[in-house]
Amino acid sequence: MTFTAPDSVSEQIARHIAERIIHGQLKERERIQEIKVVKALNVSRGSVREALLILERRHMVDILPRRGAQVCELTPHHVKSLYALVTELYILLSDAVADRWRRPEELQPFVEVQQRLMRGMQHEDADVFIEASMEAVAATFPFADNPYLQSVVENLQPAIARTYHLAINGHPEEMKEMMNAYGHLFQAVIDRNPPRIREVVARYCQHNCQMVLAALAKR
Repeated sequence: MTFTAPDSVSEQIARHIAERIIHGQLKERERIQEIKVVKALNVSRGSVREALLILERRHMVDILPRRGAQVCELTPHHVKSLYALVTELYILLSDAVADRWRRPEELQPFVEVQQRLMRGMQHEDADVFIEASMEAVAATFPFADNPYLQSVVENLQPAIARTYHLAINGHPEEMKEMMNAYGHLFQAVIDRNPPRIREVVARYCQHNCQMVLAALAKR
């Protein structure tokens, strides 16, 4: 395998490893051996090391002294902590869209995301559905126009996607639940209704958190 532009090689390696973690191909606390990644992906060791630092920043791996990198453990405490933060971040982003959209065409990216979510749900394709969910978040960034907020959310996206897979795995009906929440949130944004936005986001994140905790309890 050979990685090329537009993303840096390290970024592409980081995304590749993150996908394996998200899909459970790399297990919690499993060691990620640099030399194996170098050989498997035909990349330099320096690029792999940089990729692992990116993944550490994104809460996907822990880099331990004299032991190297291993996949982050996902505990109930981690899940609760993640969703407590994500709830407030998503409210901030949704409020920004509600406050700043002016023309209906500015909301078109969210309509397109809604269509992709629908396709993912109809085909019970968790990958398509979760990718569309991440795109919905990214579409809010221009409205927020806050590089600090964007950086925090982008670094959390792989960890969020990891929990989404846990919530949906074996429960495709959860996509319908998420789809309904998205529809309610979109309407609240159109209505410029911050209290309703907070209500919908909080309920959505709380439900997802409980689904992930239930999945962890069954392992």
